[in-house]
Parts: sequence; C-alpha cells; structure tokens
Amino acid sequence: MTAKILDGKAIAGEIQKELAEETAKLKSEGVVPGLGVLLVGDDPASRSYVTAKERACERVGLHSEEVKLPQDASMKEILSVVEAFNKNPQIHGILVQLPLPDNSIEKKVIETILPEKDVDGFHPVNIGRALLGRPAFLPCTPHGILHILKRSGIKTEGANVVIVGRSNIVGRPLANLLSMKSEMGNATVTLCHTRTRNVAGFTRDADIVIAAAGRPNTITVDMVRAGAVVIDVGVNRVPDSTRERGYRLVGDVEFDALKGKVAAITPVPGGVGPMTITMLLHNTVEATKRAITDRS
Repeated sequence: MTAKILDGKAIAGEIQKELAEETAKLKSEGVVPGLGVLLVGDDPASRSYVTAKERACERVGLHSEEVKLPQDASMKEILSVVEAFNKNPQIHGILVQLPLPDNSIEKKVIETILPEKDVDGFHPVNIGRALLGRPAFLPCTPHGILHILKRSGIKTEGANVVIVGRSNIVGRPLANLLSMKSEMGNATVTLCHTRTRNVAGFTRDADIVIAAAGRPNTITVDMVRAGAVVIDVGVNRVPDSTRERGYRLVGDVEFDALKGKVAAITPVPGGVGPMTITMLLHNTVEATKRAITDRS
C-alpha cells in the first residue's frame, strides 16, 4: 500500500483562492479586511512564521499591519499595542505571535484582545463558545485539520479517532470539535497524553491518528494499523549536516515507514502548517464580515 499524501499546501491554496474572492467582494463594498500583528523579540521561528502569514495576507488581499517590540518589552508596552489594535476600526483581527519572551504574561495579553478580533481563537470567550458549539473563532490548527479531512474525502462520522497530545492549542480543542455533532465531527475521540498507559494500545485501534505531541517519532510504524489515516501536527528541528541551515524539519511520526502502511498521511513540512496560516486568514475575513453586520 502506498499512502495518499494529504497535501495541506494545495488545500490551503484552494481555500486562499476562495478567501481572495471574498476579500475582493468586501473591497468592492469599501471594506478592506485588516490583520494586526505583534511580534516581540527576535526568535527566528516566530519571525519566519509571521513573514509567512504576511505573505499569505498579500496573496488573499488582506491589509496587514505589523508592530515589532524588543525582547525586553514590558507588559505595559505589549498591552498598549494590543489596545491600539482593539480601537483601530481598520484592524479586524489581531495576532500576537506566541510564545512571548516572558510566557508568564501570555494569559493577560490574550485576554486583553477583544473576543471579536481574536482570530487565533485563544480568548476564553471564544474557547467557551466553541466548546458549546456556538459561533466562535476556532483555533487555527484544529480548524485546519478538520478542513484537510473534509476536503480529502475522509469521513469523521463514526470514526475512531485518537489524538496524541493534550495542549490547549491543538489536542484539547480538536477533541471537542471532532466529537461535536456536526458535518466535520461525530467521531468517537480518545485523547492520549504523557500519563496515558500503553498509547499504542489506543492508536492501533484508530481509524484516524492525530499526532500533536511535539516530539519526533512519537508515533512509530508498529503503533498504527494498516489502512489508517495519520495527521502529523508536529514541527520539530533535527540536526542535519547535509542541509544549509544545519537542520531539517520532521513531524511527530515515522513518515517514511508509515507511508507504506497507512491509507493517507500528511507530510512535514507541507501538511498541517499551511492550513494553520490559512485558517487565520479565514478568521480575519469572517471577523470583517461580522464587524460589518454589527455596524448595520
């Protein structure tokens, strides 16, 4: 068996074309969707990610406004930028790139963002609304995974899904969304984590395995049954002297071994990552449409 490669980059391109059409329509009505971006410090990974998001904004036609603060910026300075974005009617969505140099203030910073501009879907109001199945901005990575499955024709209804990783950003919200009574849910979900005994005992029975542990080789070939679907959320740097940068990116699963056993699998890079960025754009366009409705 040779696995179908679930090309997140191609799916993201399809969605971005749809968003570009929506953005053009909004512009014809005199409204330009705007994303405010705050980057604190000089972390290379964060800088690269923000740059990718800004390029995606350009492709779709969104206005992007970036503010960069130094590594030692105070909480007062950071909150001042967030509050300015909150008050700016040309900014419909706000992205504070995480992690912050001082992660102890992340909770306060996230809660300062207006829920209606929280396009990352991290504000407690949006998390609560999503948990109840009410309209909300969904966290971008879980939302992107749902669209990979849907647009690849992979049914979640009645499926046995095992998620490995219980983060507030991916694992826990994804478990809620997949178990919800909806067209992209109705699955039976098991959430495994670092205290789960015999993770392989769960993953071997799964129709869909989602690896979101943040550690290479978390899911090995013997842990997945033949014909299953594997979604790899991990993005890990491993040393590689043959590469110019001295490292390469790998996911959380044994991709090369699994692609000869499973029915479908996402690559790293080019799988879930492009979808995360695309769903941020989706949420920004949606925030713009909601703002227009609220004003009318």
